[in-house]
Amino acid sequence: MARHIDQISHDLIGVAMRLHTEIGPGLLESVYETLLAGRLATMGYKVERQRPIGIVFDGIEFSEVARVDLLIDERLVVEIKSVEKLHPVHAKQVLTYLRLLRMPVGLLINFGEMTLKQGIRRLVIDHKDSAFSALSARNSHGADVPFGEANMKE
Repeated sequence: MARHIDQISHDLIGVAMRLHTEIGPGLLESVYETLLAGRLATMGYKVERQRPIGIVFDGIEFSEVARVDLLIDERLVVEIKSVEKLHPVHAKQVLTYLRLLRMPVGLLINFGEMTLKQGIRRLVIDHKDSAFSALSARNSHGADVPFGEANMKE
């Protein structure tokens, strides 16, 4: 049975907080990505690293135009940063990934903050409930989607 998106988010944030507390800020994003992915996998999650995103624009397919840092259980998009401060463009990046993948929930995690609590943002597009989330993720996994077809809500 698929885990609820809130449980996935909770587990991921718990691991991220432990990681930030034990290792601290200042490492490359790839280090945090590797450690998060490894720990979540040991917890039984399906973790994809650097998942490519393709789009169709004006009837032309473009494969691998972007990559999601982590995709957890084919349902939760995770973008990892290790910068002094998050900027609006970082949230826009995650929202675009969600729209292109037709997934409703993503986490933006900045390991560069002094406390990780300041560096976590949950972003949602048209999220109705967990059943919708599971259906949406199953239908969209691995498929390119036409640019601009998702309905985005803030």
